[in-house]
Amino acid sequence: MEKTGIVVEGGGMRGVFAAGVLDALLERGVKAGYIVGVSAGACHASSYVSGQKGRSFRTNIDYIDDIRYLSLHNFVTTGSFFGMDFVFHEIPDQLDPYDYGAMMASPVEFEIGVTDLITGRPAYFGKEDLYPGSSLLAASCALPVFSKPVAWKNRLYLDGGSSDPIPIRRALEKGCTRLLIVLTRERSYHKKPESPRAAYQAAYRAYPETVRTLSLRHIVYRRAQALAARLESEGKALVLAPDTPVAVSRFTKDRRELLALYQAGYTKGLSATLPSWVKQEEEKSH
Repeated sequence: MEKTGIVVEGGGMRGVFAAGVLDALLERGVKAGYIVGVSAGACHASSYVSGQKGRSFRTNIDYIDDIRYLSLHNFVTTGSFFGMDFVFHEIPDQLDPYDYGAMMASPVEFEIGVTDLITGRPAYFGKEDLYPGSSLLAASCALPVFSKPVAWKNRLYLDGGSSDPIPIRRALEKGCTRLLIVLTRERSYHKKPESPRAAYQAAYRAYPETVRTLSLRHIVYRRAQALAARLESEGKALVLAPDTPVAVSRFTKDRRELLALYQAGYTKGLSATLPSWVKQEEEKSH
């Protein structure tokens, strides 16, 4: 049985490219049976599942200058550059409400990837674990060193992209036969070995498997890139990635950069020639 899935890479603030792509796919009525995201990709995927076009962009842009969103002050006072309580609780539960009801009613199977601090391995949770007060998205976005590990279901987790940056294999394991793969780096991007290895070793000396996972991130990433390219060459995937190198940092607060990157993703999603296996509802008006 054919099953179309969407895979969404993370990347901190670079994820607004994915937000643009997913908004365009919503506008085009693209239907998927499954979607998986890690880190910022999980956040943007959540708005796709709930059908809230534009929400991911707003929640990135509207509060970017708020000290509670992203700041050195947060890091000094809480140990995380991103204000975890503000970003993952106050915004979705009060300021720009997330539609949990629509998410649960959606026929799309949704998984969020995290990294287990003890094992260093990826773990995945479904949308039944995403509810007001849940720490699941915060766990998926807990960047190593720049955020404290997040407690979830009696275990500690870090950023899902640390162990599975482009969760293509997970989508295949879940029975997807065709994939839309949304990247936040250009296709030619060459990931280098992690540079702050001493920082990782110091921060996670009690968790050697996580240190090992972080030291292998560049290898895992390159393998995922190769798999994406192979699936696309076989007609089993469509890769939607930036056309040019992305200079936007994962911590940028430059509104113009973010707007341009979102627009690039939105344009990519609107203009992409979708394969015949992509199911669409009747074209929605702009």
